[in-house]
Amino acid sequence: MKSLLRNTLINALSLFLLAQVISGLNISGGFIAYVLAGFCLTLLFLVLKPLLNLISLPLNAVTLGLFSFITNGILFYLLTVFIPNVSISSFTFKGANYAGFIIPKVEVSTFFAFIVIALLQSFLFAFFKWIAKK
Repeated sequence: MKSLLRNTLINALSLFLLAQVISGLNISGGFIAYVLAGFCLTLLFLVLKPLLNLISLPLNAVTLGLFSFITNGILFYLLTVFIPNVSISSFTFKGANYAGFIIPKVEVSTFFAFIVIALLQSFLFAFFKWIAKK
């Protein structure tokens, strides 16, 4: 029960930070919507992710685990279906320039928006889980 609550709060926090950074992720409804989305995402990761990983095991083996980002994107799509306050749409990354390295402007379609948000959320979740263990 304690880990379920911790994962819910970590997911809610990571969704909040992603919604602030990425314009393609919109969550309306305030604090309750973030906690509800975090709880639903936690349940999806606990119940459906092992099943999806088992089904996609051959594709994960061929792609050396990169297909797991697609399964996380599927879970985020299911999150938008179950929680109407959460919406993910296409967005434009304006680019970056730092110390001579240039990342150009990129338009991200809706499909890849699910994948990018799933990727960033998994990084944030792992980081906050690491912080919570210390």
